[in-house]
Parts: sequence; C-alpha cells; structure tokens
Amino acid sequence: MAHFAKISEQNEVIYVTTLDDKNMLDSNNQLNESIGQKYLEKHIHWPAHLWLQCSYNTFQGKHIKGGNPLRGNFPGIGYVWDVENKIFIKPKPYPSWIKNIQEARWQSPIGDAPTLSPEDSLQKIYQWDEENQIWVLIDLTV
Repeated sequence: MAHFAKISEQNEVIYVTTLDDKNMLDSNNQLNESIGQKYLEKHIHWPAHLWLQCSYNTFQGKHIKGGNPLRGNFPGIGYVWDVENKIFIKPKPYPSWIKNIQEARWQSPIGDAPTLSPEDSLQKIYQWDEENQIWVLIDLTV
C-alpha cells in the first residue's frame, strides 16, 4: 500500500490518500511513482504532478522501521512541500525559527527546548517566547 499527498499549486498539502500497489506497477512489475500519479489524476481528477508519494513510516528524516526515509515526513493536511529540499515539513511556527533540512523540521535559533524528566513532563512544558528568543518553563498545575 502506497501513500500519496495531494498538494495545491502553492505546495500546501490538502489531502493524503492510499493507493494499492497494483495501481503503480510498471511493465517490469516495479513500483513507479509516476504511474501512481497518473492513476490518481485519472480517478480523482487532480493533476498528476500535484500528487507526491510519501511514506507513513518517515518522521523527521528517518524511517521509523529502519528503511529508506521518503521526503522528510509523512505529511498531514497543512504541511508544506519544500520543492527545493524535496521534503514535507510543518508550517514555520515562528519567524525566527530555522529549517533543519536533514531532520525535516523547524528549530528555534537557540536549539530545542531543554529535556524534562519523566515526572516533570506530566506537570510542566516548555513554550517558545518569540519576543525574548528563549524557552519558558510553564507549570501546568498553577
């Protein structure tokens, strides 16, 4: 079973669907993305070039089952197709954040939030303060 993201002309993911592998086979019985794209164009009436194969098992540039990662992340609706880097990525959360292409994610200019202990993570979270460019610890019990 393959997955395909339907993207807009502005490269925003607007739909994700599955496609039976048999609808992607070439004359040598090999999976072929372009055949899947043509199939989706014919049956869902959306241009073939706006269907991009993606992997349910790809997250932040890694395949969670040890296989080959495909296009950075398994996208959800609202993700962006980064044409230049050939990755799906969430929308940029803050103006100051920087794209980590290798991990297909955004990071603050000072890095990731500090790690909380398992006990603390039940009662506290770190939240980004864009104005001051710092991570702020929020106590959820207050």
